Amino acid sequence: MASRGKPIRIGLTARIFHPEPDASGIRSKTLQVLEQSVAQWVTVRDVLLLMVPSVVQDGILMRSNIRLRDYAEQLDGLILQGGADVSPRAYGEEPQRPEWSGDPVRDAYEMELLHEFMEAKKPVLGICRGMQLINVAFGGTLYQDIPTQVPGAAAHQTGAYDKHSHAVRFAEGGLLARLFPEREGGGVISIHHQAVHTLGRDLEAEAVSPDDGIIEAIRGKGRGFLLGVQWHPEFHRHGDGSVLDCTPILDEFLAATRKRRW
Repeated sequence: MASRGKPIRIGLTARIFHPEPDASGIRSKTLQVLEQSVAQWVTVRDVLLLMVPSVVQDGILMRSNIRLRDYAEQLDGLILQGGADVSPRAYGEEPQRPEWSGDPVRDAYEMELLHEFMEAKKPVLGICRGMQLINVAFGGTLYQDIPTQVPGAAAHQTGAYDKHSHAVRFAEGGLLARLFPEREGGGVISIHHQAVHTLGRDLEAEAVSPDDGIIEAIRGKGRGFLLGVQWHPEFHRHGDGSVLDCTPILDEFLAATRKRRW
């Protein structure tokens, strides 16, 4: 029997839930979790998925000699998963409302992790918040709230949560246009009220919302793989013709990790 090669090792950033005031039990603790759908989407391929934890410098648990750089050296690629808002302070603004303050703790952890994977020239895929974080890390800014800052914008988030979708249009000649050669765009699951305002340096738009021009995907201009999508490919149900089958995006990301490995 032929020996099985080592599986691709993909790091996934953690969603961080901070202790709730006056809570007891598990809700009084800091929780780091992954959303099940994103894990299932990635592991349909021969992939070993590992969540990369964050340990705060002044916490009860002290950092060991293991650094985020060590994760970047040992893993083959990184996925920045969705979750809380990126703090406006990360791009030089004050929150216009308290509920838009985001999570600076997670921002700092993911910024450092992104930097280390970029330094190691490892592929990175950002999903929803992950795309926004990439843009901010490269010096870009965000709309803090689409409904109040983009007059006439289409609905990008509703109470339907993962049942809400809208169309995107691919940029001509871009990576997504190449991955979906028979399509000019498609439907995507949309759950966001923040969005890219000004693009970060060395980034270009890969897709937009045709109804309002909101940027829906970005790509790094360098030779390495750096892609962010504003939608949630992990929520695209197999066989649902109303939304894109995003398997080509996952396969391109994993192909880049294999190429980088060998």
